Amino acid sequence: MRTLSALGLAAVLLLSAALPSSTASNLTNASIQGYVLDSACAFTKNLEKPISRECAVACAKAGSPLAILSDDGTLYWPIAGTTPSSGQNEKLLPFAGQKVKATGKVYERGGSRAIVIETIEALPASK
Repeated sequence: MRTLSALGLAAVLLLSAALPSSTASNLTNASIQGYVLDSACAFTKNLEKPISRECAVACAKAGSPLAILSDDGTLYWPIAGTTPSSGQNEKLLPFAGQKVKATGKVYERGGSRAIVIETIEALPASK
């Protein structure tokens, strides 16, 4: 689990360092809706939503990056809009395990998507 977490964090850091400036054609402003969950569980357990808030918080506190799994199944990696970059778990931790609406700059590269979150709010969970 720690190896997957470390690899996930490394991927996020590499992705954020490689992102072009805000004038790039791979940048859009968007709002996404989805669940804040542990990124490793999104891949290894193929989750559609978090098992529980407690599980997502425990993974985040252990160092695993939180991500947003959108309603259409796309995984968004939250990134900082600054260089040097910084992890976004602190911003997402209050929403761990919850459905959210996040608005901000969305980047796409090589099949991955990342979002620089400008606003985030909790939404009622879907049944």
